[in-house]
Amino acid sequence: MHWLFGDQLGPHFLRPSPDSGLTRDAPLLMIEARSVFRRRRFHRAKAHLVLSAMRHRAAELGDRVTYVRADTYREGLEKAAGGAPVTVHHPTSYAAVRLVRSLPHVAMGPPRGFLVPLEDFAAWADGHGGRRLRQEDFYRWVRQGHELLMDGDSPAGGRWNYDHDNREPPPRKTSALPVPAPYRPREDEIDDEVRHDLDRWESDGDVSFVGRDGPRLFPATRAEAREALRRFVDRRLGTFGPYEDAMLAADPVMSHSLLSSSLNLGLLDPGECVDRAEAAWREGRAPLNSVEGFVRQIAGWREYVWQLYWYFGEEYRHSNELRHTAPVPGWWDDLDADDIRARCLHTVLSQVRDTGWTHHIPRLMILGSYALQHGWDPAAVTDWFHRSFVDGYDWVMVPNVVGMSQYADGGRMTTKPYTSGGAYVNRMSDLCGPCAHRPGDRTGAHACPYTAGYWNFLDRHRSRLEHNHRTAQAVRGLDRLPDLDEVRHQEQARGDSPP
Repeated sequence: MHWLFGDQLGPHFLRPSPDSGLTRDAPLLMIEARSVFRRRRFHRAKAHLVLSAMRHRAAELGDRVTYVRADTYREGLEKAAGGAPVTVHHPTSYAAVRLVRSLPHVAMGPPRGFLVPLEDFAAWADGHGGRRLRQEDFYRWVRQGHELLMDGDSPAGGRWNYDHDNREPPPRKTSALPVPAPYRPREDEIDDEVRHDLDRWESDGDVSFVGRDGPRLFPATRAEAREALRRFVDRRLGTFGPYEDAMLAADPVMSHSLLSSSLNLGLLDPGECVDRAEAAWREGRAPLNSVEGFVRQIAGWREYVWQLYWYFGEEYRHSNELRHTAPVPGWWDDLDADDIRARCLHTVLSQVRDTGWTHHIPRLMILGSYALQHGWDPAAVTDWFHRSFVDGYDWVMVPNVVGMSQYADGGRMTTKPYTSGGAYVNRMSDLCGPCAHRPGDRTGAHACPYTAGYWNFLDRHRSRLEHNHRTAQAVRGLDRLPDLDEVRHQEQARGDSPP
């Protein structure tokens, strides 16, 4: 019997291979463990998506799969397999790996759903001394090894990186990009059944969720995920690149692919996504800067985060070099955006509440930046991202939040803290115009919480950041602020109240 976890749902998880012990006709096992939803207060839309995807996959597999609903994985495994041998692919979290290794009759094969074997990355990282593991270097190595966007030994178009072309602010005087809408699935009776079960679990007091649910916005089947990929590549990829870092209040999706949840559920394989994007460029259907930006997100960043999660080890999640210990406030934890006056934060937190998703720039420069500026405990911030996003998994969020967003590793993953004042938000979005705050004001009735928070953050960590070549100039700017004392007192008084 071969056990499929709930994020191993695509056909590439059923390909037989000697190293996995999986045979072509092996009976399959899936376990829906209620305890998963008791341990954390997940977004309701995320719980619905995961259960819908698992139950849809079980329906597709038919009599080949034994689908067990149990309190825990151990209970479900005992019920379905007893002491019989079971194989499983390497899971995607340390907790799941510990569980599998503790089960005497379960044999674990290598992971699937990623481009680079863990041992190959470890050899590459060790060759770099295990320290300067920059994403750009890794990305080029993956491109060469997998012949992605390559012309012989050279990068397609003569450049590895088209970031310079992919940082445009949103078009002015428009509330939405003029692009076709993304693929949206249609719900069925399985979705209805899942929603009924979630309602019952909540009413029984068995579990508790945050956020809003329904209708389902993201694929729960392989067919839906393939259609979402096709729709993105054929209709939306061309405008993805230039505006991938831009934000519009009324258009949270813009030209983004919305494929992250499908990839992280295992409904799509990363190889098929980047291959289809490259084919679109080679056939003249999409510009190179957009295709390279999309390939970078999957073969570069997603792969890099997965590899660092395992290479850095489980203790990495506890990194806290900036010694931030403030708790995440209740209004944030509850996704309560109603009392927030700062339009950017109100808009983005509302998007998370309503959909369980925003694209990478609101996550990093609105949500993550605010948490960093206010010194929240990075472990608590990581847990919040894990619970609140439909594509959030432990392996996704630990490096992304601890290393990238909260700079809690002191620069092991990135070269500087990613935070900014209101000027950046104003330049890259339409969020500041009608706001009660003014991006240029550090103090006073209209002080922008991001601008004041930025300078307060630099001031608190001056001794560390003045020696970083990427932040030294900004730190020197503190000495030119005539109202720095007022900023300090203002931010201390603001505390954890909604801005």
